[in-house]
Amino acid sequence: MYAAVVHALGQPPRYESVPEPVPEPGEVVVEMLAAALYPLVRAFASGGHYTGGDALPLTPGFDGVGRTADGALVYVPATEPPHGTMAERIAVPADALMPVPDGLDPVAVAAAMNPASSAWIALRERARLRPGESVLVLGATGNAGRAAVRLARDQGAAEIVAAGRDPRALQAVSGLGADRTVALDGPDEEVAAAFGSAAADADVVLDYLWERPAELALDGILRCRTDLARPLRWVQVGSAAGPDMTLPSAWLRKADVSICGSGLGSIPGFRRTAALRELLAHLPSLEPTSEVTALPLSEVEAAWQSPLPSGSRIVFVPSGGGARASAASEASAAGA
Repeated sequence: MYAAVVHALGQPPRYESVPEPVPEPGEVVVEMLAAALYPLVRAFASGGHYTGGDALPLTPGFDGVGRTADGALVYVPATEPPHGTMAERIAVPADALMPVPDGLDPVAVAAAMNPASSAWIALRERARLRPGESVLVLGATGNAGRAAVRLARDQGAAEIVAAGRDPRALQAVSGLGADRTVALDGPDEEVAAAFGSAAADADVVLDYLWERPAELALDGILRCRTDLARPLRWVQVGSAAGPDMTLPSAWLRKADVSICGSGLGSIPGFRRTAALRELLAHLPSLEPTSEVTALPLSEVEAAWQSPLPSGSRIVFVPSGGGARASAASEASAAGA
């Protein structure tokens, strides 16, 4: 069989012949139908993810959609490096598999689950969003940020502010449910003031950027907040703008600000599993928030570092080659 294989950290994987998987007790072999490429996958393949791990060679791919020997369509969550989902077949613990609801396209599910689960877990498990609250999504033009806007509206947010650097992408996010937008491409004082005007009374911030945008957002919010004792729940999800930010201690004393993270280690495994099952059941009612390009896995080396427009995603189709990838791309473009 064939798989994508990384031989040097930070280098694109190659499409190579590899041995068939041999399942351990409690495992089953799954034929992989779709595995998405996104920042977490690249981070694992580069050895740069905060969970660590640099064993080589490795097969990239964090999750995906496959089919079991009895024909069931299943979602495969959170494989452990060096064993990833970008292979024709993989061995997976049977009790980890999650049924995919009837009628959903494997490529669309593979494209949606990582960004949607990022937002779903952050909103429900970490922010504990309540209906009627106000949400600021910092970094709303990426795949996860777009999903966060859609899910915040779906979960009852009364007002959603979307912040991002690309004005055109921000316009598109308005169509997903954002009431107001903040552009991050101006001078610092103007950006901070824009946050103060648009999101001063936010209850929840989902932060996919960190670094300078987070500094400007928190500064602007605290300058203009009507009631500084009103709780502000800041959930740090990603660091697309940079890994560090300056946080003056006075900001935490002048207002009721709670900062927490949402990531692989932020909640117990059983709660993460329950949240993923809940999201899968909810997926049929959600409209797609990203454009999907489905490619045969044989093109992984060339496509690995290909730039994509904001809100787009590559999904590799390990089994079935180009014909299946083309059909899957058309299906996913039509929605799940």
